[in-house]
Amino acid sequence: MKRREFGQYCGIARALELVGERWALLVVRDLMIRPRRYTDLQEGLAGIPSNVLSTRLKELEQSGIVERQVAPAPQRGVVYALTPLGQELEPALLALGRWGSTQLGDPQPGDRVTPDGATLNLRANFRQEEAAGLTASFELHARDLVVHAVVTDGKLTSGIGPAPEPADLVITAEVPDDVPASYRAIVRAARLGQVELKGSKKLLDTFLRVFTRP
Repeated sequence: MKRREFGQYCGIARALELVGERWALLVVRDLMIRPRRYTDLQEGLAGIPSNVLSTRLKELEQSGIVERQVAPAPQRGVVYALTPLGQELEPALLALGRWGSTQLGDPQPGDRVTPDGATLNLRANFRQEEAAGLTASFELHARDLVVHAVVTDGKLTSGIGPAPEPADLVITAEVPDDVPASYRAIVRAARLGQVELKGSKKLLDTFLRVFTRP
């Protein structure tokens, strides 16, 4: 499959040549959170044909955006990870995600939410200007989805699963069965008071101020 070339001396055109093919940015999205095995990527990108995933990974490797690494012990085999060049895509990816979230309608049957996507939504909605001087940790639950956010003196680290240390506030959202357990659903439940809180309950207002956008 020949990669398209626009023949324009333009940064946007060049970026699209490198990561503009179908599924490419979603591969980058999932690797932005953590290195993944090929089968992990297949599972997270439900619907991607195996030959397309192989092609995208090969193209991203050739571009210096993705690399193969030996999985750390006790795992075995090879994982795919972003290179430093690939990690530089995070601000653009988060900005694109913020814009795209304004165009989302109601979830449709079969729409899938992955922990990786929810974690990136958490990062995309983080308002650093509101977090100045803040040190607090949050853990978010919605059915099987668990993600965490740790703010240390205004700087965010986040990931999938429970917080590394007991969180200052654990937010468990009541999400209807017909609604995907997404970051958006957690925020909506928090705003409506449809959450169970464990820890410092006064931090709920802080969470909504720091991790949601008007």
